[in-house]
Amino acid sequence: MVTQYKVHLQTLVLLISLVHLCMPVCVDVQSDTEAIVGKAMKLTCISCLKREEVTVKTFVKWLYTPSPTKGKNISYLIYEHNTNNSNVDDNPFKDRLNWNGSKDLQEVSIEIRNVTHNDSGLYTCEIRRRFGFELYTPIFEVIKTINLTVKEKASDDTTAIYSEIMMYVLLVFLTFWLLVEMVYCYRKISKSDEQAQDTATNYLAIPSEQKDNPAAPVTE
Repeated sequence: MVTQYKVHLQTLVLLISLVHLCMPVCVDVQSDTEAIVGKAMKLTCISCLKREEVTVKTFVKWLYTPSPTKGKNISYLIYEHNTNNSNVDDNPFKDRLNWNGSKDLQEVSIEIRNVTHNDSGLYTCEIRRRFGFELYTPIFEVIKTINLTVKEKASDDTTAIYSEIMMYVLLVFLTFWLLVEMVYCYRKISKSDEQAQDTATNYLAIPSEQKDNPAAPVTE
């Protein structure tokens, strides 16, 4: 009974460890900077929390600065996401923005639907966090920028092309290697069968008297 209890306890500890290892991990990934006309474009903005057990309030703002016109840069507040989930409706992207962030607000990305040439420009992601410690409430701010370029069609990705070529070369090499191994194994098995057949033939060719009475060793 004690042994069974220990086994169940060890199994429970193992399951807890596996669940802990399978928990999602935050990774800071850079956003794509090329969009295609008429397609959707995700503007990725990630700011990982180092201590997730701390109480924190996160406020997010997205700003858009069009390409410079007449030497002036004008920024527009296009999206605001805070604890009240308030959004800004009066902006150049009205009805074309989707929230694409995570529940814990470590990822605060947005998505632009039906991209146009006028969407080219600089996008600024502002993240302001207010941490709730016992003695004080510090505020930290993270700012990330994305310089978006809009194109008619996607440009050729040389890395993807090289990867595809290498995949086909590797596939041909592995197929050839497998064929060589099959021929080698077939020849080896055939040779073994021939040797076994020759041994059996030689044995059958020996007279039955010699099989029953093998020659005695010669001694002086």
